[in-house]
Amino acid sequence: MNKLITILGPTASGKTALAAALAADTGAEIISGDSRQVYRRMDIGTGKDIADYVVDGRKVPYHLIDIAEPGTKYNLFQYQHDFLKAYDDITARGVLPILCGGTGLYIESVLKGYRLASVPENKTLRMSLEGKTLGELTAILIELKQRNGSNMHNTTDVDTAKRAIRAIEIETFNGENPTAAAMMPSIDSLVIGIDIEREERRRKISARLKSRLEEGMVDEIRALLDSGIPADDLIYYGLEYKIVAEYIIGKLSYDEMYGRLEIAIHQFAKRQMTWFRGMERRGINIHWINSTLSLDKKFEEIKQLMGGW
Repeated sequence: MNKLITILGPTASGKTALAAALAADTGAEIISGDSRQVYRRMDIGTGKDIADYVVDGRKVPYHLIDIAEPGTKYNLFQYQHDFLKAYDDITARGVLPILCGGTGLYIESVLKGYRLASVPENKTLRMSLEGKTLGELTAILIELKQRNGSNMHNTTDVDTAKRAIRAIEIETFNGENPTAAAMMPSIDSLVIGIDIEREERRRKISARLKSRLEEGMVDEIRALLDSGIPADDLIYYGLEYKIVAEYIIGKLSYDEMYGRLEIAIHQFAKRQMTWFRGMERRGINIHWINSTLSLDKKFEEIKQLMGGW
């Protein structure tokens, strides 16, 4: 059975820097497990931290970053297809892959071995849902998930009405086509989580937001709008792209934007940790490493785990 190291953690936990350093040390390559870093020209807002992939002057190879155009709706099915393509390429060359990211849904879909079917657009269903409030759509989605016995609930499904309608469309398809999903190949993964204390996480998130705004996150998102991407398409991506786009089109003041961003990112990190704890309840063994340890100490713990793997 092919092997995989998985490094996961909430936003601002330092997982990318650790994964890159480990890859440089072991000759591994990184596969991104982030649902938004797939998009080109969405660099600051998604926290790609490309500089982290250069370690001691050596560029660490990475995959599934900058593979889709902004404005498109990359989904879990596409991710699983692209993950397998990258994974097969890396392992065929005798190289160890490291899956690194914070999108629990994407990571769990790989580790649990399920592949979802590609879900076509259901125009009749969409027309029937037009005009419903976000609350009504959320209630429909919850009922469908309960009926289907689905436990892969992603809270970002109901960030906007458009997301909720797509989630209902997927859940309806899955209920009507229970045999459409195919198994992914089994992968033996050592799963490492970055354990960051809540207050330290909040401090790092606030500092990172300030830094990203200073680096030009607003200008990055304005350039996407100026290139012809509709504001609604950016709002669909949630978090930074939703709130900053609303500021640019005049719905929010700068101070309102900043305050909402800070609250939303803190809430997002909390949801990430909730998802990871849920993964543990669903049978995935996560080895948690203290974020405050030095890089050498983290390496020491990881290599001990690898020795018994």
